[in-house]
Amino acid sequence: MGQVGIVPRIMASWRRPGRVVAGLRGTPDRVLIALLMAAMLVFLIAQAPGHARAAHLDPAVPLQARMGGAILAVLFVMPLLAYALAALVAALSRLTSKPVSGLESRLALFWALLAVSPAMLLAGLTAGLVGPGLPLALTHWLAGLGFLVIWGAGLRALAEA
Repeated sequence: MGQVGIVPRIMASWRRPGRVVAGLRGTPDRVLIALLMAAMLVFLIAQAPGHARAAHLDPAVPLQARMGGAILAVLFVMPLLAYALAALVAALSRLTSKPVSGLESRLALFWALLAVSPAMLLAGLTAGLVGPGLPLALTHWLAGLGFLVIWGAGLRALAEA
């Protein structure tokens, strides 16, 4: 595939997600954990502007408390849920004619989370600068749809190869 770094692969994932994920086949589990934690760190950073705006508008809950809750959710709970979801998808894929292994399921999911991180950063900036409304809803839809497309294309590419 030609790309060597993470950022070119993330950008390519928005154009050819299946090809990018297939090119990452064979990535060791320790690297997948690093990809997941990098995605979670970006998601945490993306939440900061929205929490800052909310803390400014409602000082009853200070920014530190809001970010503390976000740290707990994003860095501790979300990775556990991601592992559980990847295991469930791998188990359910055994019912199909083209199953994926647990490692391949984790690769597709964790890469999709990391690849959608630019859209999450955009959504976070929109939450902080614009607040609730149509622009924020559109950026959330963009991030969600991008995640589903990248994840699905990655699973399909890994199942076919």
